[in-house]
Parts: sequence; C-alpha cells; structure tokens
Amino acid sequence: MHFERRPARSWQEEVPGARWFKVDLHVHTVDDHPGGRARLPDGLSGDPTDPETLSRYARRFLQASVARGVQVIGLTPHSPRTGSTPETSAVWKIVDEWNSAEDDDGVPFREKIYAVFPGFEPNVNDGAKGIHLLFLFDPEIGRDRYLLLYDAIMDGRMPWERSALRLTPRDAKDIFATLDQRQSDSDGSDSPWRYIALAPHFQRDHGVFREMRSETLERFPCDRLSGYELGDDGLPSDFEERKKPGKFLLPFMEEHRQAFFHASDAYSTDELGRRHTWMKLASPHVDSLRQAFIASDSRMRVGFERDDEGGGLRPLREAPDVASSTRPWLKSVSVRGAGSFFGVKGGVTATIRLSPDLTCIIGGSMTGKSTLLDGLRVHIDAPLLKDRAIRDQVEVRGRSIFGAGSPDVELECPGRDPSAPLLERWPAQFFAQNELQHLSLEVSSVETILAGLVPSEAQGIDERNRKLLELDERLRDVAKQLTRLDDSLAEAEQACQRAGNAKQALAAFSEAGVAGLHQAGRDRQDWRDVKGSAESIRSDVHRVALSVSTLDIPDMEDGLVSVPIPEELNPLKLDLSGRWKRLDERIRLVEREMGDWVGDVTRLAEFLEKREDNFRARVERALAERGLDAAKLREIQELNRQASLLPSYESNFNRTWERLDESETTFGRLQDERRLLVGEQRAAFDRVMREVEREFGGRIRARRIDDGDHRPLDTFLRGFRQKGITRWWNDLSVDHKPSPQTLSEYLGHLPDASQQKGEEAESDDAIDVDEIFDLMKVIGRLGMSEAVQTTFRECMTRARRRELDILRCPDRYLLELRMDDGSYRRLDELSGGQRVSVLLSLLLETKGSGPLVIDQPEDELDNRFLFETVLPALKRLKGRRQVILATHNANIVVNGDADMVIQLEATANRGQVARAGAIEEPEVRDAIVRTVDGGEEAFRLRRRKYGF
Repeated sequence: MHFERRPARSWQEEVPGARWFKVDLHVHTVDDHPGGRARLPDGLSGDPTDPETLSRYARRFLQASVARGVQVIGLTPHSPRTGSTPETSAVWKIVDEWNSAEDDDGVPFREKIYAVFPGFEPNVNDGAKGIHLLFLFDPEIGRDRYLLLYDAIMDGRMPWERSALRLTPRDAKDIFATLDQRQSDSDGSDSPWRYIALAPHFQRDHGVFREMRSETLERFPCDRLSGYELGDDGLPSDFEERKKPGKFLLPFMEEHRQAFFHASDAYSTDELGRRHTWMKLASPHVDSLRQAFIASDSRMRVGFERDDEGGGLRPLREAPDVASSTRPWLKSVSVRGAGSFFGVKGGVTATIRLSPDLTCIIGGSMTGKSTLLDGLRVHIDAPLLKDRAIRDQVEVRGRSIFGAGSPDVELECPGRDPSAPLLERWPAQFFAQNELQHLSLEVSSVETILAGLVPSEAQGIDERNRKLLELDERLRDVAKQLTRLDDSLAEAEQACQRAGNAKQALAAFSEAGVAGLHQAGRDRQDWRDVKGSAESIRSDVHRVALSVSTLDIPDMEDGLVSVPIPEELNPLKLDLSGRWKRLDERIRLVEREMGDWVGDVTRLAEFLEKREDNFRARVERALAERGLDAAKLREIQELNRQASLLPSYESNFNRTWERLDESETTFGRLQDERRLLVGEQRAAFDRVMREVEREFGGRIRARRIDDGDHRPLDTFLRGFRQKGITRWWNDLSVDHKPSPQTLSEYLGHLPDASQQKGEEAESDDAIDVDEIFDLMKVIGRLGMSEAVQTTFRECMTRARRRELDILRCPDRYLLELRMDDGSYRRLDELSGGQRVSVLLSLLLETKGSGPLVIDQPEDELDNRFLFETVLPALKRLKGRRQVILATHNANIVVNGDADMVIQLEATANRGQVARAGAIEEPEVRDAIVRTVDGGEEAFRLRRRKYGF
C-alpha cells in the first residue's frame, strides 16, 4: 500500500525553521493486545482485530495524543498487526488517520501532530533472554513494505505465544543488514524511506546493557543505535565518567553521537507522553529525527528534571518550545514600500522570518547583513554604543533599511502586546560589528555582562544599581542643602552677634552713666531753646516800646467847643493822654524785665552746657575703662534697633541649627544606607562570580577591585587645581589609589581650613595609641607628604569635605582567562580575539530570556575558544533565548547548528532573501557551502588536505 504524505503548513508558519516538539518515541498500540497489557481506550468496545474497531481506535489514539500535547509519536508495538491481514494493523490505521483525517473541530490531525513514525519493538536474538530494540521508519515505507519488513525480521515467526513475547531467530547484526538492504532497495523507488534504531529500557529486562552487561559495546552493534532510553526515574546527569556504566558508555556515545532520551513505553492511551523528550526537528522525517540525536546538545532536552525536595522527577519548569513559554522573540519582519533597502516594487511585502532560537544570516559582502541588524536596532530604538564612530555607522546603515521612502515596517512578536513600544515587545540586546571588541576595553561593560548572567540575581543587581544612583543623587542634594544651611547659619550667627554686641554696648553705656549724660544734654538743649525764644520775644517787645514812645497824642480841647461830644467820649473824662503815658512806662518796664530775664536764662544755659561737658568727660572715661568706643554714642538709635531684633535673630539661628542638624542626620543615614547597599551588591556579584567560575570550570573567572573605578575621585582631586595634590595622585599606582571613604577617613584627622590655627592641632592625649597607629598606616598607604597634607588642610573646607563624602567610586570587575600553563591573564592583557571570545561566552551564558543580536562575532575570534566555549554555549541557549547572528564563519552556522539560515543577496541599492530555512534543507546546505565555506571545490580541497 503506497503512502502519499499530505502537506501541513501550520508548523513552519507558527515557528519558522527547526522547532521544538514534545516527542514520545516508544508507544505501543493495541496490536499488542495478545500480550495482555495493550487495550482499547475506555468507552471504546469491539474486536481489536476488526478493521472498523481499529479505525475508531486510531482516531481516539490521535485525540489522546493531542490532549497530552504529544506532537511526535513513535509507534513501536511488539507486533505491527492485531490479526493476520494488513487491514488489521493498528499502527497503519493511526498513520493513515493522521495523514488524511480531520479532528472533530475540522482541523486535520497532521496540523495538530507533527509526525507519526511507524515502527516496532522486536525481541532480537542476542543476550541471555533477548534484547528489545526500537525501529522507526518514515511513513513513506508504506504499509505493505512495513509489514513485510517486520515479517522478514521475525523470519515469519509470530511475535506472541500464549501472552509471551517470542524471540526472533535473528540477531541484531543480521537484522541491521536486512534493514540496510531494504532501505537501499527503496532508494530506487518513488517512495524512498529511512529508519532509525533505539535501545529501549537499556538497563532493565531485555535492555541491551542488562542482557549483555560489559560485553555490550564489544559484541553488540551499538554503533547502529541513535539513543538509549532512560528509566522512569533516570536522567542523563545520573551517569558519571568515573563510574560504570558511564565510564565506558559516555565516551562511546560521544564518539558515535548518541543521546539519552525519555519515552513512555505506553500500552494505553492514558499513558501517552507520561515520559517524553523535547526534540528539535526541521522536517517530519526520520533523517531529521536522526539529526536531533546526533546534535543532541542543541536539539534534545529530556522533558524532566530532578525535584529539589523529594529527588523524584518532574516535568521541566520551562519547556524549550517557544509556544509554551513567555520568552520574547521576533518571528518576522515585514517591509512594504519600494524605498527601503529590503523593499519590493509593486506594493509587494517583503518578509524575513526568524527562528526563536538560533538564526544565522549569511551572504557575501555588501548584501545587507549589517544593514538588516542595524535597521532593527534603530527601528526599535534599542540603546546605541557610546563610541561615536560605531554609533554613527549603526545609525546610517539603520536608517537606510527602513528609513528611505517611509515604508511600512511590521514586527511580529508572538505573545506580546502589539500596542506596547517595540523595545518592550522585543527587548533585544544588540552588538554591532566591532562593538564587542570596543566593549572589551570598557571597564563598565564587564559589570553589565556579569549582572545579567544569573537571572535570580539580575533583577536585584539592577534594582540596587538604580537605588545606588538615586542615593548618590539624594546625597548630592542633601550636601548642597547642607552648604546652604552652613551659609545661612553663619549669617544668622553674625546677626545674633551684632544684636548681642548692641545689647552689651547699651548695658555698658547704662553702667557708665549715659542716661544722666542724655538728661544733661536734654536740659541744656531745653534752656538753650528757651533762651532763643526769649531773645526773639525781647526783640519784639523792644520794637513795640519804640513804637509806643514815638506815638503823638493830639490835643483835642480846641475842637471840643464847636463840636459837641457825648459825655462818655469826653477826652478829659477818658484821660487818653495819661493812660498812654502810663502804657508807655509799663512797656518800658516789661522791656527792662525781659532783658534781665534773658540775661538770667543765658547764664543758666551756659552753666548747663558746662555741666554737660563735665558729665560727658566722666562718661567717656567710664566707657574707655570698659573698652568701648565713645563714638558709639552717636549710634545709640541703631544700637537700640539692633538690640531689639536679638530675639528674632536667636529664633532664626535656632531654627537653622535644627534644620542643619536634621540634614546632617539625613546625610549620615543616606551614607549608611548606601554602604549597606554596596555590601549587598558585592555579595550578589560574589555569587555571580562563583557561578561564572563553576560554569566555565575555572577557564574564565572574575574578580572585584573594591572602589576600583577612580574616575569620580580623579575629577574631584583635579578640581583643586593644586599641582602638589595632582602630582601626588598621579604618582600613586592603580592598586594603591585610595577610595573616597579612605581619603575622607584620613582627612578627618585634618582640621577644616576655616578653623583657627590655635584650634588646628589637638594635644597628644586627644588621640589614643591605636588611632595614631591606624592613622600612620593610612598615611603610609597614601604616601602623602607633609606639604601635600598642608595643601589639603588649606583646601578642605566643610563643603569640600562633604563633597568628598558623597563621592562613590564604583567597584571594578576584572575578567581573567586561564592560560595553557594554568596561570590567569586579565582581559585587558589578552589579544583582541581572546577578549571578544571571553565577552561573547559570557553573553551567551547569560541565563536571561532577552533576545541577543550580534553582527559578525567571529571578527578576530579565537577559533579554539569558539569550539571549546562559544559553540557549546550557543547550543545550550536553544529553547531559552533567541539569538540572531550575522556571520561569515561556517563553524558558527554548521557547528552551532543553526535553526534558521537566511542567505541575503543584494544589488547596488536593494537586498533580498535568496534562501531561508533549516540547515537540513538541501538548498540551504548548498547556500552555506557556497557562501561561508568558499564553495564546494574549497570544501573538497579542505577535506583532501585534512585527509578526511
């Protein structure tokens, strides 16, 4: 019966290139019902030899596989049929149902189950009781050839006899010869097929190692086996090279590229996938299955891990299949618009598909490899290197791919919020061409890489770094506030001093009799004022007296005869002349009295002035005796005003002092908090560095130099602009340069520049012997001469001391590579290729899930390090992290086992994808040979030269 495989497109659309599958390669079917263990699923009744019953069974079997997430199945019953006719093969009913039927939801089973491999598990005639082997075939073998092949292996013998499994009369070598011949015969047919052989339960009954023990590798054709099935409670890590059987098995497996695997050995659909293995396949064929076993370090993951508590097995916490994880990855880049480098005319969308694991981009020079990666970097706004030359190159190339013509660019990132920023949807870490070389010379890059190596530590390290930067900023703010408060306190203190001095002066004036002097002055001034007023009045009186004396009173007796006058107006009766004479005399008397009175007042004023002068002389003598300046007497009002403000000045001084004290407390608390945080950060990095040494077996190690990045302190010291200090600092070796804290500790014994000379030195009793001894040690380490100490003493104001206290020199981390002689050499002492190799290894060992994009990492790469460290790390990343590499190195593509290879071609101004696919695909293999291996002739020449 001919088998014609129907296409299934969803698998590569979901995950381009080779992808992970949940695989169970040891599953029995109801064909084994004569043995008593295999049975129909619950709810399904009928005769197992009835073709109709088998059809229903096949459907239930596939549905159970789908329900348990098993995507690749190896059908390995001991017998391939339940009856005597081909139609009674449950195995082939399942194969046909998978290839052609639909599930209840209308979706074909082949779109839910990637591959079904027909096979069988005969009991071959080796060992004491026979050895079970698993044989799996491409479905292209067809039902009839499949059944005939089984009959040939059994030599026509029925597999079951009264529920007991019978031996085939043929041994393994004979069986392999038969299989090879039949496979060779198929090569000339229209349906060629391949097969693979596995060793089931190899340490249990009928297992190859149980039955033949130490003779297994010598007498049994184990080199024909692709893998060994672990026991239900076994893991690959259980086998050690120092103990049997690992002592002889592991080197054999390494030589023949074999691997351990888990499978269910299920006899019912309920047990499907109970034990399983994750395998990476590029096609649903046996050849791809074989490739997975050969490249097991990158294409296989046993589906279980040891339980930390009970020691039993549990499914992997993080399955490698990207469809069952939350790790970010870029599935495709689509460009629509002819102006872009990868744009296509006519409104056609150009799409580049990427693997969630390792994608290698190959192509000749100027085909757009760097352009594509730089374009992605710029497009998602990923961080750029500080180095201007590399940054400019990235930006120029990056804009040329997506910037020209304003094309529509779409990034497909499965499982991510499409409305989120691109860098959040695809948080890739980029390294442009030569960027790793540049980073290897940067101090901070080592810390950045180390911080991401251990996920359990990475978040805490990042959080503490953020808090340390915040504390640095807060300390700077508090230091500025303290400087302002110092100034305010000094001003408040001066104001209080002025007011206090005024108050003291007023008190001294009072004691010296200033009050009496003021009264004498007031008396003298009062009578002087009276004298002046009286003299003015006397002058007025004199003018009146003079006027009165010159007034001529007329004689009116003659006129009275002719003019009658009333009696009451009779001049004689009125006595006007007499009365005027009497008035004149009185005024003259007043003038004389006024003159006498002014004379008396003048004599009194002169006396008071002399008394004031005598009083002033006594007061000035008293003030002089008290050390006061008599000139202050003229400022008595200002002194009174100043003295009246003393309470408010004192209140302001106290408030400022309280604020200063609170800020000093805050400053100290922030320093303590920062010291504690630095200690926690160092402890975290210690754990990371131990993990690095363990992970690399001591080949790479890291160590810390506390406060080793001296740049902040260097800037601070050069800011003094003092040649002595600068020369002292430059003369210190790197290993002896002090930290800001050490320098502050030493300078704490030096007084402030603002202190009086009399306060600069303390007596010998002020510092105990231990303190003097410690100080001498510090001075010895610092190598500071007396002249430099004097300069520091003159320069170190309170503000500068505080500025020194807030400085933090970050720790410096050094990477070291173990050389062939066992010694270690620092990263900055290595060649450019070795430095890049070390950094690349660390980047690849980072256990985070963020994508990693590197342009031509092989530039100056050490090939030995590539094979010993970089490529194994690349393989371990499979299933954990998306890695995209642009490369010219065939070793990275082939030995790194790329899951997707993209070959680019380009004209003068436009690029395109020439080939894309998994490495197993013939066209892709040809592209690798032509592009990165120098062509077939160069490949053949290398083989001849090496003698392969």
